[in-house]
Order: sequence, then C-alpha cells, then structure tokens
Amino acid sequence: MRHLILVLGDQLDLHSAAWDGFDPQVDRVWMAEVAEESTKVWVHKARIVTFLAAMRHFAAKLRAKGVQVDYRKLDDADNQGSFAAELEAAVARLKPNKLIMVEAGEWQVREDFRSAAKGLQIELVEREDRHFLASHADFAKHAQGRKQLRMEFFYREMRARHQVLMDGAKPVGGEWNFDSENRKSFGKEGPPLKPAPRRFLPDAITQEVIELVERRFANHPGSLAEFDWPVTAEDAQVALADFIDHRLANFGDYQDAMWTQEPWLFHSRLSAVMNLKLLDPRQVIAAAETAYQKGRAPLAAVEGFIRQILGWREYVRGIYWRHMPQYVDMNALGCDQPLPKLYWTGETDMNCLHEAVGQTLKHGYAHHIQRLMVTGLFSLLLGVRPREVHEWYLAVYVDAIEWVELPNTLGMSQHGDGGIMASKPYIASGKYIQRMSNYCAGCRFDPAQSTGPRACPFTTLYWDFLMQHEPRLRLNQRMSMQVKNLTRLKDPEKEAIRAQAKKLREDLSAG
Repeated sequence: MRHLILVLGDQLDLHSAAWDGFDPQVDRVWMAEVAEESTKVWVHKARIVTFLAAMRHFAAKLRAKGVQVDYRKLDDADNQGSFAAELEAAVARLKPNKLIMVEAGEWQVREDFRSAAKGLQIELVEREDRHFLASHADFAKHAQGRKQLRMEFFYREMRARHQVLMDGAKPVGGEWNFDSENRKSFGKEGPPLKPAPRRFLPDAITQEVIELVERRFANHPGSLAEFDWPVTAEDAQVALADFIDHRLANFGDYQDAMWTQEPWLFHSRLSAVMNLKLLDPRQVIAAAETAYQKGRAPLAAVEGFIRQILGWREYVRGIYWRHMPQYVDMNALGCDQPLPKLYWTGETDMNCLHEAVGQTLKHGYAHHIQRLMVTGLFSLLLGVRPREVHEWYLAVYVDAIEWVELPNTLGMSQHGDGGIMASKPYIASGKYIQRMSNYCAGCRFDPAQSTGPRACPFTTLYWDFLMQHEPRLRLNQRMSMQVKNLTRLKDPEKEAIRAQAKKLREDLSAG
C-alpha cells in the first residue's frame, strides 16, 4: 500500500488536493467517526447527525467509484474513540508508506494529526485546501503592513482578483457595498409570502445515523424530529438552486429581519454544506451573480449575499489561522459570568431569547442576526466568559466548524479579541430587537424601560455595559454617539440600572 488518504468529516470534496495523483490500485482512503468529536463540547444531536450522515454518504460514493475505504463507524465494537488511536490502529493494520490529507480546519485537530504521525514515525503530507478562494499565503500578503485587518478592504481585493460583480476595475453599480439599501424590517404585516425551503428527508443511511445518535447521545441537547438537512453533494446543488430561485431576490432586504416561528425566512441554509465541502463556494457565488445578470435578483441582494461568502467567510478563516492558538482564550473585556442555563433550554421570559434558543434547539440553526444580536448580544451585555459562549455556538449549530465559528463568536459577537475582528462591540438595547422583529410583541418586558419590573434585560444591561466600559469605549470613534448618550442619565438612574443589572446577573448565575 502506497498512500493512506485521510478524509475528515468537513473535507467531503471529490475535487480536493487529497486526490491529486490518487491511484485506487495502491492507495486507500481512511475515515473515522470518533466519539471525541461529539463530546469535547456538548454537541447538538442534529450537528452530530449532519456530520456522520454526510460522511457515510461520501464513503458510499467513493466505494461506488471503486475506491477502497477503510471506514470506522461510531458503533463499531472496537472503535477507539479518538482520531489518534484510530489512526494508529489503521497504520498498524494497513502499513502505508505515507499519509496524505488536506490541511485540517481546526488548529487542535491539525496538531493532533501531526503528533500522531510523528509518534508513528510516518510521513504526513498536508495539502492546501483548494475549497477556499484565498490561501493562507494570500491572506498573509493582504495583512502585510496593515495595523488593522478589516473585512471590507479584504472583500474588495477578493472581488477584483476573482472578477466577481466587476465592470473592469470598478464594481458593478458603482458601489462596493449596498448595505444602505438592505436590512429592512418586515413591519407589522410580517414577512411576505414565500415558498418554504426545500426539505431533504432522511434516507436509509441518514435514518440509521439518527437512530444511532438517539441511542448513543440521548442526553445531548436538541431535537431530531424535524431533521431535514442536505447531506450529499447532489442535495447541496438542489438546495442552492432552491435558494437562488425562491429567496435570493428578497435576501438583501430582509437579511437582518426576525419573526416569531419563522426560522428560515429568506436565508440560504447553505453554510453547513459549504463547510462540509459538499458545495463549492465558487458555484454559489457564480449562481448568485448569474441571477443578477439575468434580472432574477437585484444587485443589492446579490452583492450582500456574495459578500458573506467571498468576503466574510474567507476573512474569518484568515483571522482564525493568523491568531491561533492564543485566540481562543482572549477576553479583552475581562468578562467572568457563566453562560446562563437558558441557553441549553430556551426557558426564559425574554421572548426573543426564548424564540432564538428554542429554534436553535429544534433545528440546530439560527440566522446571523439571531446569533449576533439576540443570543450573542445578551451574553456580551451580561459579561459571559467568551470561551463559554464560543463552546456553546460550536456545540449547537449544524454549520459550526471552529475556523469559522470561533472568530465570528469570540471576535465579532463578544469583542473578546479587543478589536482584531470588529472595530467596535456590537451592542444595542432591546429597542433594536423591537425594530427588527415582532419578538417584543409577545414579551412581558418593555424595551423602552431600563429599570423596574417591566424593564427589558437587554436595555438594562446595555446601559450597564456602557457604564462599565465607558473609559475604553470613549476612545472608539464608532462608539462616541452611544457613549455620549450616557450623559442623559442622572446619577440616581445610573445607580438603579447598576443595581438591576447586578440582580439580573445573580439570578441568571443561580439558574
């Protein structure tokens, strides 16, 4: 045996560099389902099923192509439970001359495989992940000589380099960014009529995984009753077409809007299949651009969607690898509160959190504003330790893989990195949630009140956050207006807010 090709659960790409020079006569593929990956954080059942079902379908496709796959299932009697132990057993059994893999998407996983290969005294060849449009070298070149790395400038470079929505050297429409035309609320009438997203009901392979997870991880959070995520490359293509045909045109207008019992709205549901590498981001970008060119979606919607993939997704990966491993422990604001139990139950009188967490536990999904400006905003204002928030996001969302989840959570949402990712903390009072959703209409709290029995906890904690961090925030030009608003509060009001915020923290810490 010549090469053992190592394929991880987020590397399900038939066109990756792992297959360069592959010879089925002398090479074999290794894949392993290990309990370690489902227990290092308290993982949502839907996330476990998504990974394992996608892996089993991918292995079946390889075998259909005549590829030998050494596949270890989670419930195999002799499963060792970790990548390192399983790899050691495979190398002893198969005796390959060399190990080949695409670079891992998580720092610790990369280190684990390097350490295992070194211990086994076998060469490990790590190949560049061609799934991404910017390599590590590309990002390093962009970062060279810059004191701050802002996504907008990186995004413009990516647009120009890959000639996406470009008219020669200029952006189509004369602007790089159409945010001013996007991000509307639904108003009292609610979301416009739209077809529900295409569902992908479990086939025999996925159903077998569901039954396994229900047995093996019965005490893990989340439900599998409505599991319908795409887990094959073919289903991913159908999901892409469904989004382009039915929701892209309205995506820009309503990408930040929220509505009770409406988890999907005009979002794509494509991040999971992209992060598993079942869907190439180039295809997604091209499909969206073609929709604009054919007059099927407005420029503002298409640009806003493409920016999330060509800009934001590539940018956070660059930040992750530039700052790991120390990034995960950053806590610039000195937060020390525990994550409230409501994040695992959804049981709270705050209707916005009840909706966002409840939806997360039901589907393993929440869109970016529910994550940033509901669950993330509350933990930031409350002062939760950023690493605990990160571990929750990594656990509960089907699309969560550390390279993309950690910078978005610790950097963008919690400002734990002190400004590496975002130039300011993303904070707001309950009035923001009232403006962008109907959540407040079904809530006993009033977002206009900061103290008293009906005070919205978001609003109370918002003013308390500004007071706590005023010296730091005053130095930030983008925060000047919010900090200036503190002068409207008299000393007795400030003391009452501090007292109410203190009581909130004590109550939530006590469960």
